[in-house]
Amino acid sequence: MKNIILASTSTLFGETYLAYLEPVVRELFGGLTEVIFIPFARPGGVSHDDYTAAAAGALGAWGISVKGLHTFADPVEAIGRAQGFFTGGGNTFLLVKQLHEQGLMQPLKAAINLGKPYLGTSAGSNIGGINMQTTNDMPIVYPPAFDTMGLVPFNLNPHYLDPDPSSTHNGETRETRIREFHTQNSIPVVGLREGSWIRVRGREATTEGSKHSRIFEQGKEPYELPPGSPLSFDRNKAHS
Repeated sequence: MKNIILASTSTLFGETYLAYLEPVVRELFGGLTEVIFIPFARPGGVSHDDYTAAAAGALGAWGISVKGLHTFADPVEAIGRAQGFFTGGGNTFLLVKQLHEQGLMQPLKAAINLGKPYLGTSAGSNIGGINMQTTNDMPIVYPPAFDTMGLVPFNLNPHYLDPDPSSTHNGETRETRIREFHTQNSIPVVGLREGSWIRVRGREATTEGSKHSRIFEQGKEPYELPPGSPLSFDRNKAHS
């Protein structure tokens, strides 16, 4: 049974790393002694070791040991032996490129589909969707494919921002970009505002957190779902 959290962000403004997610992460990883951290989304400024250390500091305080996937001689074997996983945020293009090129996307998907707990934040949440084409990130590298794990039958847009009516910015809003996506794709998109996440248990996915989620479906006006709402889409249409 799938056991997944896909969160908009790791850190709310003014809070410490993962603090707002502590209760749900404790529940997600309950009974585990160690998880593997996937640090590949960071393009620079923070090494894989330092990024893993940040995750280890937070989860270690809750009694969970953390090891970086980059430290294993055979990362595919490590995924197979792991108790659970946490993929941090950064640049989704870089993360997807690394996972595809190292042959890790499918082994990770298989392990999670078998029920190993998975926490994703930001870029780590994007890879839970069908593909990464609704990320906010710049294409600083070129992945071999945009396909991701498809743990849920929709795409995500973490850090979703509502249009600011007082802004003088003339660029496209997040809503405009997602509408553009839907001129070429039928995959539903869940806009996750800061403080929100998706909770997956088995076949059921719900919106959670402190904010409503904004839902985009091709041919429909966007609509809001409050925390605790089920996410249900036409699976055949979602994959077309």
